[in-house]
Amino acid sequence: MDEVLQQEPGSEARWPTPPLPATSAEYITALAHYHRAEMGRMAGWRDRIDRTTNWAITGVAAMLSLSLSTPTAHHGVLLFAIVLVQLLLLIEARRYRFFDVYRSRVRRMEKNYFAQILAPLPDQDSNWARLLGQDLRKPKFIISTRAAMSRRLKRNYIWMFLILLLAWVLKISTPRLQDGAAVHDVAESLHEIVLNAEFGPLPGWLVMIAVFAFYCWLAYLALFTRDPYDADRDEVRV
Repeated sequence: MDEVLQQEPGSEARWPTPPLPATSAEYITALAHYHRAEMGRMAGWRDRIDRTTNWAITGVAAMLSLSLSTPTAHHGVLLFAIVLVQLLLLIEARRYRFFDVYRSRVRRMEKNYFAQILAPLPDQDSNWARLLGQDLRKPKFIISTRAAMSRRLKRNYIWMFLILLLAWVLKISTPRLQDGAAVHDVAESLHEIVLNAEFGPLPGWLVMIAVFAFYCWLAYLALFTRDPYDADRDEVRV
């Protein structure tokens, strides 16, 4: 048990500072344990990301089944599904930012230390340990929320949004999927589609413009968001 330093009158008790590695063997042991700890953190946040994606997939499947299985289901169910998936995308982007911090630390050690053990390079960067220490002293996110959303959107969520969009277009353009006595399978005019797109007090044309604007924003987010990909972090991105 560590002993407390003698407390002088009028002063606070001080605990001794944990000793730093004094030999190369102690340094290697400390680095190995730290690498294992960062791997655990990275795997934990990766598991949270996968859970959010699974929630989104499950929600999309449930909403599609509910909306397209019966004519009495309103097309607003699909609009609600789009909003729900967008909320899950925001949650996943936040989790991805934490994951990316720990992954960058693991990648820095693997590239500059463990890879150097297995396949030494003569011109290897020797500044990596100082950069890692600075990151530990003042941790910060590497990518923004917008960049994280763009990355996750391009990997997984764009397909969910497209499926929901196609299902919504099918719902409002197919009279047999509407609540009423339909005599034909496909809408005969654009006016009929606009009428089917009505959502409560909102006219159909306003709902269609809102959906169109949202998907234009998604396209802009996926295609025109700068991804701060650093050449020093040349890992497989998820």
